[in-house]
Amino acid sequence: MASPYAQREAGLATAGTSGDVVALIARLLLVAMYFLSGVGKLTGFGATAAFIAAHGLPFPALGVLIAIVVEIGGALLLLVGWNSRSVAVILAVYTVVAGMLFHQYWADTDAAARMDDFINFWKNITIAGGFLMVFAFGPGRYSVDRRDRS
Repeated sequence: MASPYAQREAGLATAGTSGDVVALIARLLLVAMYFLSGVGKLTGFGATAAFIAAHGLPFPALGVLIAIVVEIGGALLLLVGWNSRSVAVILAVYTVVAGMLFHQYWADTDAAARMDDFINFWKNITIAGGFLMVFAFGPGRYSVDRRDRS
């Protein structure tokens, strides 16, 4: 008699293509916001630097450059599935750090600002969890990483 784990693995093997399509769609959904946000930072460089400076962080122009590279570069790399696991970890760490720096709901005195930051902080944590799923399970068949193995 097959173990429940073996039965699960057999079910995943038969899912094959549909699971890989879902992995591709999931990668697209995870990175869409990062790509758009990175383009927004690129076109609104000065405003983004001012936002970073307003949060008391040093070297705001450098911060914008890092954000643009991580958001646009990371989004494109994860979308095509190149070096997916490493990129997913970088995006997960970046997302958690951004949440801690820019959505400090625990320090807000205004109730509305606290609620906005609370939602955005936990949104960041949730998105980081999605990136860690890519790290744990890989990008799926429809990725450069999988094509390199062939």
